[in-house]
Amino acid sequence: MKTEQRRLQKYAGWMLCSVSTLLLLEGFGQTQKAAPAVKQRQGAAIQLPATPDGDGYVGSASCSRCHLGIYKQFSRTSMGRSMSPITPELLQTLPVSADLYDDKLDRHFEVHSRDGKLYQSEYQTDAGGKEIFRDSHEVDWIIGAGANGFGALLQRDNYLFQAPLSFYSKPGTWGPSPGYEFGDYGFNRPILAGCISCHSGRPRPVAATNGRFETPPFTEMAIGCENCHGPGAAHIRAMDSGDSPERGQGHSIVNPARLSMDLANNICMSCHQTGNVRVFKQGKTYQDFRPGTPLDDVLSILMVPPTRESPPQADHLEHFYSMSLSKCYRASAGRMGCITCHNPHVEPSREEAPAYFNARCLTCHTQQSCKGSHAARERSKPVDNCIGCHMPKRDVQVISHSSVTSHRILARPDEGFPETALHQTTPALPDLIHLNPIPGRKDDVVPPLTLLQAYGELAASKPEYVAPYLKVLAQLEQTDPDKAIVQAALGRRDLKSGKLQEAADHLHRALQLGPPQATVYGDLAEVMTKLGRAEEGLALLQKATVLDPFNPVLQRALVVRLINMKQYSNALAAMEHYLEIFPQDSYMRKMLGLAKGEPSQK
Repeated sequence: MKTEQRRLQKYAGWMLCSVSTLLLLEGFGQTQKAAPAVKQRQGAAIQLPATPDGDGYVGSASCSRCHLGIYKQFSRTSMGRSMSPITPELLQTLPVSADLYDDKLDRHFEVHSRDGKLYQSEYQTDAGGKEIFRDSHEVDWIIGAGANGFGALLQRDNYLFQAPLSFYSKPGTWGPSPGYEFGDYGFNRPILAGCISCHSGRPRPVAATNGRFETPPFTEMAIGCENCHGPGAAHIRAMDSGDSPERGQGHSIVNPARLSMDLANNICMSCHQTGNVRVFKQGKTYQDFRPGTPLDDVLSILMVPPTRESPPQADHLEHFYSMSLSKCYRASAGRMGCITCHNPHVEPSREEAPAYFNARCLTCHTQQSCKGSHAARERSKPVDNCIGCHMPKRDVQVISHSSVTSHRILARPDEGFPETALHQTTPALPDLIHLNPIPGRKDDVVPPLTLLQAYGELAASKPEYVAPYLKVLAQLEQTDPDKAIVQAALGRRDLKSGKLQEAADHLHRALQLGPPQATVYGDLAEVMTKLGRAEEGLALLQKATVLDPFNPVLQRALVVRLINMKQYSNALAAMEHYLEIFPQDSYMRKMLGLAKGEPSQK
């Protein structure tokens, strides 16, 4: 037993270093973050509640009673097929067999189907080919419609996770899912509200959690009518009662075409405009946004100002901002918007797209507007392909084998950024660009609570935002101290500066003011331990792991804490529990084996 204790003490140092490093990477803020050719899949039948939910949502099938043609047309678009449950019928349209090896990770991955279900596996073998571990899970949903590819999601308990492999249409192969090129997350990368809310119709994430969802997790699977038109229950009642004889003319439903262009753009921006940071107003979630109202009532989208040395280059989910830099948009004085060129009900095929968008271009331009040479226009495929020249596709840097259409609408390939791109801040906000201010209120002051979260998230990777973060935090300490997020931030600030009792007071206050947060419990656990109150620290850390059970940083911290408190049998149990959740962690497996005196497998 003493030998086992010495081994555990020896390896606690390494694990503690690893935990500390990972915790530092969390930064200052505490924000919610946000084969063969694939056959085109028809929209899966949507299972919907017979009555509206509490917010008045009824599901797209209810809309089809009066709008069957549009419903069928939209169901064939990428948005209308954004997410599908795995069914035997769906598996007939997907590549469901793959076996690949990642030499950097020394991991094998498999995809296979059995009995109408889809599975993915990850495993490792020793030098003799014997399996060291194997982790297999059933895939529950496919996300994406196949334009660039599709990913796989699974459910464990009430948590949703990304599977390690995604299918990429260009090379026609399965490969590491987006983000997995940076590390082996196994089957433990949580699906956050900021991602799933734009890839599905009506998800039900539990607020203030890391990947936990209600049961069932979705009331509508794919993006549907109400994502753009708002809840439909009042509209159906109006239609049934005859109160609004002209469909869509009343106030019971939102028609984006009849909104101001700014409000119409806000609907699209809720998913197609990322910025550098997206911050919710206090108490708001993605489910609170209603088409036809300002997006900034719920969510502020903020961007680091570009400079001549660092011009804006990102295209992925920066469609509105890219369009706003175009000469077309600037010349329109705000009359041009997303729906000027896009009809969300219609998605032309790759072959149809040039002619379809040429017609859109010619609503403002003429054939004589084009300054390209006759020879160049003849060489384009098809001839006179406006978007091929002025809106070319480019690779997405953050997702392998994927491309996106540039919305800069360049007059010529070498066109530089307009001077206005370098002058988009305001006196009220000199260090960030507010991309979605309430229409007509561009110069409004951004609330300090919003700035606290924005600066906090940015400071993790951009040191120039540390000072603004600390400044606005000091302001809020005086003006708005009774907010959980403010007290949590003050606690972390004082923890980092060594003011332990002050940190403890702030963190206790944060837990009294707001819903329990795993990060706050984790910070308070560290404070209590440094104050010499190890038992209290352990209890707090255990609460953190209950709130966020699939967080490897917290689980590792728990192992280290138990070793340091000489609770060796509990530490071994915690290591074994850790490996049940994260079997791909070779180092932890090695530490456990050595602690038990077992020979190393690799």
